[in-house]
Amino acid sequence: MTRSVEGMSALVTGGGSGIGAAVVARLAAGGARVTVSGRRPDRVRAVAEAAGPAVLAVAGDVTDARDRQRMVDAAVEHGDGLELLVHGAANMYRGALEELDEKQLVEVFTSNTIAPMLLTGLALPHLRERRGAVVFFGSVHTQRAFPGASPYAATKGALETLTGVLAAELGPLVRVGCVRPGGVLTEINQRAGLFDDAEAAERMRGLDAAHALGRSGTPDEVAEAVEYLARAEWATGAVLTIDGGLSLGVTNA
Repeated sequence: MTRSVEGMSALVTGGGSGIGAAVVARLAAGGARVTVSGRRPDRVRAVAEAAGPAVLAVAGDVTDARDRQRMVDAAVEHGDGLELLVHGAANMYRGALEELDEKQLVEVFTSNTIAPMLLTGLALPHLRERRGAVVFFGSVHTQRAFPGASPYAATKGALETLTGVLAAELGPLVRVGCVRPGGVLTEINQRAGLFDDAEAAERMRGLDAAHALGRSGTPDEVAEAVEYLARAEWATGAVLTIDGGLSLGVTNA
C-alpha cells in the first residue's frame, strides 16, 4: 500500500537549492505541509515562497544542536506533527589521502553523517506517533571509485549502512530509506570552493557518457524517488539507486 502525500507533514533539510529544493517543491505540489531548512536564510525563503503557502522556511545549521531542535519544533507546529524527515543537508570535502586535514574531516562527517543521526533521534517521537519515514541520501561514490573523494564517499557509505541498521531498529513504527543518486548538477561542489558554476556544469556534461542512459539526472528525478519512499508503506531498509546507470560502470563514450 502507499499513503498519500496530501496532508503529510515533512521536514526537509538542505532545502535551499538542488535536490532538497526539488523535494520541497514536489511534496508541496502533492499537498504536503513542508518545513524547509538550510543555512542560507534568503535561499530557504525563496524556495518556500516558490513552493506556496504550505511551506515554512526555517534557517538553521544541522550541525548546531539548538538549530536542530528549532527545525523539529517548527515542523511539528507547522504540520501538526511530523510524518517525514528528509536529510538533504550535506557538504563536500575532497583531497588526496596524505593531504587531508583532520578538522575538515571531522566537519564533513559531522554535517553529512552525525547531524542526520542526531536530528533523527530528536524527531523520532513524532515520527513514531505518525508511523512516519526517514529518507537519507547516499551517493554513486559508494559504488564507483572516484580518486580524491574518499571523505565524501565515506560519509555517504555510512548513511547507506545506517539505513539498514535504523530500519531494523525503528521498525515497525518508522520506515527508513535511502536514495542513491548518480550525476546530478547541484551546488555542493561550488559551496566547497572546488568549482565555479561554469566548471561544475562542464564537469557534469563530461559525465553524461558514463551513464547507461547517456545523460546525467535532474533534481526533480531524484525527488520523485524520495516521494516514493515517503509513500511506500512496505519499503524499509532500501537503498534506491536513481543514477541513470552510472553505477553499472558502462560507458557510451
